[in-house]
Amino acid sequence: MKASIELTMSPLQDDYEQHIIDFIKTLRESEFTVLENPLATQVYGEFVPLMEFLTREMARSMEQTKAVLFYMKVVKTDRSDYEPFF
Repeated sequence: MKASIELTMSPLQDDYEQHIIDFIKTLRESEFTVLENPLATQVYGEFVPLMEFLTREMARSMEQTKAVLFYMKVVKTDRSDYEPFF
């Protein structure tokens, strides 16, 4: 089953920027399709392997930060080819 997942990472500490950069670099190096914009990162792929990967990498990020929020939206379909119709 294909999935589209939108993530926003918000470390709650002064040196937040490097933590976000490191997390995005990890996503880019994965086997999944990754699209970025200034507000969030979208990751596309097979649902179970994608969630296993995100669980592992989010846990790693949580271990490296004092406190961090992850906002996640999950859609059951691959929306990586979406183009606005207007």
